[in-house]
Amino acid sequence: MYFSLFLLFFSITSLNALPFNIIKKETDILNTPTLLVIGGIHGNEPGSYFAAALLSRYYHIKQGNLWIVPDLNRPSIQQDNRGINGDMNRKFSDIDPQDADVETVQEIQKIITEKQVALILNLHDGHGFYRKKHLNTIFNPNAWGQTCVIDQGTLDTEHPYGNLNEIASKVSGELNNDLIEGHHFFDVRNTNTRFDDEAMKHSLTYFAVTHNKPAFAIETSKNLPSLHHKVFYHLHAIECYMKLMGIKYERTFDLNMDAIEQLLKNHDYLTINNNIYFDLQNLKNSLSFIPLQSERNEFKFAHPLGSVQKNKTQYDLFIGNQKISTLIPSYHPKELCSIPITILADGKTQKLSFATDFFVTADFKIINNDLNTRVNVIGFTKKGVKDEANILVGLSDLDSKYSIDTAHKSYRVEFYQKNRFCGMVLVHFK
Repeated sequence: MYFSLFLLFFSITSLNALPFNIIKKETDILNTPTLLVIGGIHGNEPGSYFAAALLSRYYHIKQGNLWIVPDLNRPSIQQDNRGINGDMNRKFSDIDPQDADVETVQEIQKIITEKQVALILNLHDGHGFYRKKHLNTIFNPNAWGQTCVIDQGTLDTEHPYGNLNEIASKVSGELNNDLIEGHHFFDVRNTNTRFDDEAMKHSLTYFAVTHNKPAFAIETSKNLPSLHHKVFYHLHAIECYMKLMGIKYERTFDLNMDAIEQLLKNHDYLTINNNIYFDLQNLKNSLSFIPLQSERNEFKFAHPLGSVQKNKTQYDLFIGNQKISTLIPSYHPKELCSIPITILADGKTQKLSFATDFFVTADFKIINNDLNTRVNVIGFTKKGVKDEANILVGLSDLDSKYSIDTAHKSYRVEFYQKNRFCGMVLVHFK
């Protein structure tokens, strides 16, 4: 039976949730192999986690299975820091039970060692451009960029994908047939971890190899000129591995620089407590008087890299390492309200529920005759009017400083019962 998770919500406050997201796109878990792709082990390597995010959002799996962890080290991603608790990629052979990363490391180890996982890709952005001979400080044998990294030539025991050097060489060759610039070419870097690299013995890929799991690191260069360059090469490499494993897919875009650049700008939307909605495109840097609960707010992002960080009296919203906005709350107790929402938008009647939006060209009206319900169109004022239901509102009637977006075309419409917040919808003027 065909099954693919595509349009997903990513909740960061769910009870018993993992400290990272895992997206599973599966067609036949019993008879076909699973590719596990991991991004964001280092928070200052955005090519890795934005590539994994695009993979989760815009690829449909038609045959085979794909698991994606786009945000393994979420706190470090928010801070654009390699590792706020130290290098997570040096904690896989042994980790202190008191280490702040212990839950993340142990949970991803469980996933790596699951029986159906047949191959692991760990995505990175590395410095420079790897060359076997030293040319300068950017092009040299100590650089990591533009490499397919392996810990050893072959696995110690038989495995369908156990010839790591052969596979990495084949993928590098395919990547080199479609380079943006000639000096971007890929090569295989074998760290020969067991004998030559003490630090790599503590890495995620070596942990996988020692558990008879083929594992590769894809390193794009930090010296590439843009994020979409890095994401392009990561996705191209992942597609090579999917092809090798017989995983068939469809993507909803052409794999080129322009398309990727546009997709990276799409931040989608956020719902809070199932009664608040924000479109995250062109959101203002700061929004005030957001009606939140004093605790246990549930933020659900449509983007897999969406996350929130509470900072004293405010909430910072992130997409990956990009801070999108800051919410300054006004606290309200949780209310279970059942309010039918009827709007007249450009003369046409619509029915809505909380945490949704609608579009108008000319004007709108919230139709409501319940005396216990009060409507507050944020940015609209009329002398002597406390309930703003049943009033026709156009864009010129709204104070632009109360818009949520930089274009001043999106506004909150809030609903209250007995002065207690129930929920909101968002109106966008075209």
